[in-house]
Amino acid sequence: MVLASIPTRIPGIESIEILIIDDGSTDRTVEVARAHGVKHVVSHVGTMGLARSFRDGVDYALAHGADIVVNTDGDNQYPQERIADLVQPLVNGSADIVIADRQTATTPHFSPFKKLMQRVGSAVVNKAAGTDLPDAASGFRAYSKVALLRLNVVTTFSYCMETIIQAGNKRLRIASMPVQTNPKARESRLFSHIGQHMARSGSAIVRSYLMHKPHYILGALGTLLLILAAIPFVRFAVFWLQGNGAGHVQSLIFGTAMLIGGLLSFALLVIADLQRTNRVLLEETLERLKVMQYPPTHKHDDESAGSVEQGSTDRGGASAKRAASSPAVPHRLRGAR
Repeated sequence: MVLASIPTRIPGIESIEILIIDDGSTDRTVEVARAHGVKHVVSHVGTMGLARSFRDGVDYALAHGADIVVNTDGDNQYPQERIADLVQPLVNGSADIVIADRQTATTPHFSPFKKLMQRVGSAVVNKAAGTDLPDAASGFRAYSKVALLRLNVVTTFSYCMETIIQAGNKRLRIASMPVQTNPKARESRLFSHIGQHMARSGSAIVRSYLMHKPHYILGALGTLLLILAAIPFVRFAVFWLQGNGAGHVQSLIFGTAMLIGGLLSFALLVIADLQRTNRVLLEETLERLKVMQYPPTHKHDDESAGSVEQGSTDRGGASAKRAASSPAVPHRLRGAR
């Protein structure tokens, strides 16, 4: 169903290729894909995870000349027939990344708790990225080549939150497009229960916060600990002035512990800020290396457009290659899926 619903023609796109990311699956993913004419496959011997699958798929797509990469799921959750609409902001140069909004508030198979967590998660990610996306966790996305060269996935669970926070802090243009998801076909294979998903997603968000905005966490934590340190110190001072300080030494002990914690938080903040500066320099160097590894295939590739790929375990995708300097001239869609 996924392969059949991927469009074979898109206005402004000349060539469409499909790449399958087989993350150690045991359900004949590659065999079925080959039978349906898929030529491009990236296979993992064992399960490497969603983030690694996405990264390997992107590398394959860029190495094969893709200029736009669209990611979708192999469980047919997303409406692949909307790929043409999803990539248009990239084709016309108005966005670097387009993320589909699943409109989870109206999704029947989402429980009230899951809907609440989705809203909270999106709000936290938007705060860290400086964006205003209604569905930050959506995996139905289109990336330009420019965006892919600048993004670096380091998490081992899900790249969805991390790439948004990176893109927002790197001032990439992110657009959102509402879609209606297909009926649920099976349970997610990325996690065994919602608690595990929340823990892993939360960990990825915190890591991204520390990488890009360490003052949000360490600064707030340090300030809180200093306030907690001040309270017992003031309490002890009041008793001491009343001549009754001998029985309240525990206030000094607690206050000292909080003070040390606060000072350590600010010390870590300084270190994290220095590391952020170093990371920016390293990322700029890595971006230049990527440009050398995946040179522009057209003279305007460095100005707009990217590769579109859909991938991950049992995922499908398409990649597009831009072939013109004007939107009026057809674009060639190539790459990997």
